Amino acid sequence: MRVLLVEDDTDLSKRIAASLRAESFVVDIAHNGEDAEHAGLTELYDVAVIDLGLPKIDGVSVLKSWRAAERTFPVLILTARDGWPDKVESFKAGADDFLTKPFKVEELVLRLRALVRRATGHATSKITCGPLAFDAQLGTFEHDGLPLKLTALEWRVLSCLILRKEIVVDRRELIERVYEGDAEVDSNSIEVIVGRLRRKIGPELIQTVRGRGYMLTAAA
Repeated sequence: MRVLLVEDDTDLSKRIAASLRAESFVVDIAHNGEDAEHAGLTELYDVAVIDLGLPKIDGVSVLKSWRAAERTFPVLILTARDGWPDKVESFKAGADDFLTKPFKVEELVLRLRALVRRATGHATSKITCGPLAFDAQLGTFEHDGLPLKLTALEWRVLSCLILRKEIVVDRRELIERVYEGDAEVDSNSIEVIVGRLRRKIGPELIQTVRGRGYMLTAAA
């Protein structure tokens, strides 16, 4: 799950990003509205977290720009403003959720997972594919009813695939959702991760679609 975090308080943004990365999120950070607008228009994100009071361009204006450009990823407003007019304006601009500061990081994580789950078309948090089960709210996997131990990179790939089960996920899309923007990515890194996953869950669940990418399927 790739997150765009837009927060002008650098200390707070570092703390939030560290907490999200500990939960296996991929996090890009923008400290002003101008950079946030550009990132949201040009990069691939599963969800965005944005403050309202930002330098250069305010959060609502950034959100309106994204929606005008038909960028449909869910957006959570994270702000110290708790007035009803701010909430109304945010939701009218296209926000999907609203959380006020101070806040619990655990609540933020749960809300973001719920937003991504609903955005990928899943009404409930339990997602299954053959012997594989994913609790999208807790972020845990089971295989044949037993907990599945995964590295952070394996978790990112498998969560991306199961949220889009029976759909081919482009290899480039996987790379963008698994690695942060400044990471050096080896040309066969996704293949290595998929190979490790196949050894853990069985080779038949992840199909390679030549020239396109990978698909998680129970139909094999």
